Parts: sequence; C-alpha cells; structure tokens
Amino acid sequence: MLQELVVAGGSAVVGAMATESWTAVREGVVRLFRHRGEEELAAIEAQLDGNAALMAQSADVERARQSLAELWALEFERLLDERPEAADELGALVERLGVQGGSRVQTNIARDNGRVFASLGGNVIIHEAPVPAAREESGEGGTEG
Repeated sequence: MLQELVVAGGSAVVGAMATESWTAVREGVVRLFRHRGEEELAAIEAQLDGNAALMAQSADVERARQSLAELWALEFERLLDERPEAADELGALVERLGVQGGSRVQTNIARDNGRVFASLGGNVIIHEAPVPAAREESGEGGTEG
C-alpha cells in the first residue's frame, strides 16, 4: 500500500511540473518535508525547481518524466520512513491531483488528411457545421438539346 502511494506521489508531482497548478503542488510538497529543517527544506525547493526546469527543457519529456517520478518516489519513501504520519498528507496531495498511480502516455497520429480528436482524462466535444450537399454540374446553358 505504501509503495503504491509513493509511486503515485512521484507520478503526481512530476506530472504537475508543467501545469498551471505547479506552484501550489510545489508548496504542498515542501510542506511534506517541513520537519527536516531550513537547510534541507531549501535543498528540496531547489530540487523541485531544478526538476521542473529539466522537464521544461527536455528533448525526451517522457523519459525525463519517468526518471523524475522514480526519483520522487524514492524521496517520498524516505519521507515516510522518517515520518509515517505523512502518508495521510501525501495521500491527500495525490488525491487532489487526481493521479491513480503510474504514468499515462497518449500518442495520436493522423495521416492522409486524417484528423485526431483526443483527450487524456477529459472530454472532447466537437461541433461541426453540416457539409453542404454537392451541386450537380450541368452543361453550358443548363439544357441539352
């Protein structure tokens, strides 16, 4: 159970790094480590900032995401060894972020005038105007004769 929680925590934190909610998530993670003192807390903040920058600059985002998720799973495992009561806080953070564990990958490819409408964990609603009926071509003047 705790192993699933730390893995979900790592995925949740790393998944939030490139989102609008990153600042709030970052603050939540820092609060989890508040017991370590100012120096280590500053190191955690620097690590979070550096990891977020790495995600933003990575040419292979999925590889970076997987590696950093494993790193944060280890950090959370260490945290729960030090403070088992932090499991509830970590669980609340994971739940708030809506991560059910593991990473999610979506690849969509459209070729030959194809179209892709995709969503990962949300809705896609498409409204299109009806295609006008094809007009029949007639000869010059419109009559045979």
